[in-house]
Amino acid sequence: MIRLRAAIGLGLVLLALAACGRETPTLLNLRADGEGPDEFGVLPTRPLEMPGDVADLPPPSPGGTNRADPDPEAEIATALGGNVDRAQAGSQGLVGYVTRFGVTRDIRDTLAVEDLEFRRRNDGRILERIAAINVYHRAYRVMALDRYAELERLRAAGVWTPAAPPEDAAARN
Repeated sequence: MIRLRAAIGLGLVLLALAACGRETPTLLNLRADGEGPDEFGVLPTRPLEMPGDVADLPPPSPGGTNRADPDPEAEIATALGGNVDRAQAGSQGLVGYVTRFGVTRDIRDTLAVEDLEFRRRNDGRILERIAAINVYHRAYRVMALDRYAELERLRAAGVWTPAAPPEDAAARN
């Protein structure tokens, strides 16, 4: 009788331990549906150097130049086979066009507040919160773009679009 209880107890412990494991990590891994650019495919063109004194390093300037990338936009244009002069001249026109109606400087803060409010309204049901079930896809489903419907809409409007895999082939992946 004691062996039976021990075996049942051990079985329950193993079952509980197995239930704690997850096939997916707790963080949401956003994945693209297909092959995309490889961020690690762009490698430094010259070796990195350690300065003699790290105190002499300039402060970080996100989006700006630094010792490793004195002119990052020109290097990107060259690496991709483009013309450096056209890339630099064209970006001013692009920036001017997209900012023609004004720029909201605190857009990141505004979006963060709005997204936090949206996530609180779509936080999941009680049992989903207790069990830590990810409700991301269901919450944002209303904002998702149906890529095939959009592809058909653009093609019907006469907009050139690249080839896309058939809808049933994408569903199998």
